[in-house]
Amino acid sequence: MTNPVIAQKSPYVLELEPGVYWWCACGKAKSQPFCDGSHADSGFSPVKVEIQEKSKVALCGCKHSKNMSRCDGSHNKL
Repeated sequence: MTNPVIAQKSPYVLELEPGVYWWCACGKAKSQPFCDGSHADSGFSPVKVEIQEKSKVALCGCKHSKNMSRCDGSHNKL
């Protein structure tokens, strides 16, 4: 698999508690935007997201962001 699956053409805007999360980079996870292991044999690996304090984040849904887990608006060009 050379290109990730586009899970959605908009970010996942979430309020997250402090902790460690694993963002799905392949786009195949059923638990979007988080990894569920569906990337096996895809050539993709999940990206670690560390949240220090409760905050609202926009995680990439199209899987094409140059910022990896954070939305950079790349979905507008797909």
